[in-house]
Amino acid sequence: MSPRRNHPRGGDSPADRPGESGSGRGPERTETWQGEEWSVRPIAGSAAGKSYRCPGCDQEIPPAVGHLVAWPEYGGGVDDRRHWHRACWNAKDRRTTRVQRSRNAPRY
Repeated sequence: MSPRRNHPRGGDSPADRPGESGSGRGPERTETWQGEEWSVRPIAGSAAGKSYRCPGCDQEIPPAVGHLVAWPEYGGGVDDRRHWHRACWNAKDRRTTRVQRSRNAPRY
């Protein structure tokens, strides 16, 4: 008996499916936050080659960790893109605007 094929035959690679690409980027979606439309795109860990600073928690997103990229829909260019942890993006409405510091941190 021959082994079972777990993938479809033919040219049905991730790059051939609608809304997906073979570069590790998922389908782009639009969300509303603070009265503004934001484009949000998930980035797979295999496609994340650099480290970024998450604006939600101010912690580093190391290379090879999946995350989200978000930018304003209107007027947002390449310089306005921000890389977020998925959990931080989902919790953005529950976070305070103040920077959270530990008790021993300096107050500059």
